[in-house]
Amino acid sequence: MMAAQDPTIHASAVLIGVKAALIRGPAGSGKSRLVADLITAASQGTIPFARLVADDRAHVESRSGRLLVRPASTLTGMIEVHGLGIRRIEFEPVAVVGLVIDLAAADGGRHPEPTAAHTQIAGITLPRLAIAAGMAALPLVLARLRTHPTGD
Repeated sequence: MMAAQDPTIHASAVLIGVKAALIRGPAGSGKSRLVADLITAASQGTIPFARLVADDRAHVESRSGRLLVRPASTLTGMIEVHGLGIRRIEFEPVAVVGLVIDLAAADGGRHPEPTAAHTQIAGITLPRLAIAAGMAALPLVLARLRTHPTGD
């Protein structure tokens, strides 16, 4: 386990099925909103399962070739809901990251470059979804979860 004094990164994370999505982006880009939207999508049966791991601050750690994510100890089980403030919800204490979502990404676009499809964190290469500023994140994430690239 990581010690409480270990640094955190500015990111949110949500467990979707068996792997977590690590959501990065500048303040106000919609990280918390996307987490809440994915949890709502799961409650409505759109995706099988989604649960908060971390909101706003997350610990990431490379372990046995995998990237683990945990909530910052002071924010465990809390999420910011615009219009309601900070709320407590069910959470997972740790998850393996399977996807990195970058909100307000400069390289996000209609037809992203192949180089935008992966990123490296703590020495671990992960699939990446770059979402440009102003694009609706939830439909793109759902499409990413439900479809496969053509290989063109």
